[in-house]
Amino acid sequence: MSPKCPSNISPESLLGMPAEQYMNADQLLFFKTLLEKQREQIADNARDTSNHLREHEEFSDPADRATQEELHTLELRTRDRERKLQKKIDAALRRIANSEYGFCEESGEPIGLPRLLARPTTTLSLEAQERHEQRERQFRA
Repeated sequence: MSPKCPSNISPESLLGMPAEQYMNADQLLFFKTLLEKQREQIADNARDTSNHLREHEEFSDPADRATQEELHTLELRTRDRERKLQKKIDAALRRIANSEYGFCEESGEPIGLPRLLARPTTTLSLEAQERHEQRERQFRA
């Protein structure tokens, strides 16, 4: 599924741009809009969760009550993951504002449009991410 962006650039036309135009104004606007939409969706989800938790339905059956509590727990866990993503989105928007977006924080090389489309908050190129994961596996063993 390709991300939808209200700017006039589609993911396909973004990928079709010449490499020399990497992180031009149109590309930065595309990712800024995409990240802002993700941030809005997270805020909407948080409001929905808050409303769900306020709707207190009493269940006389312990199994129904346990099911409801489990659903609330899962929803809260999902919102917790989204709060962590929110911080990454905010950091990515700061990188856009500082003209640092799209470049690997380890090597300074371009991260690449396909990777950014798949994970707009990423800060590492694929190669740097693989090295990072390999180091993590070595230290866990």
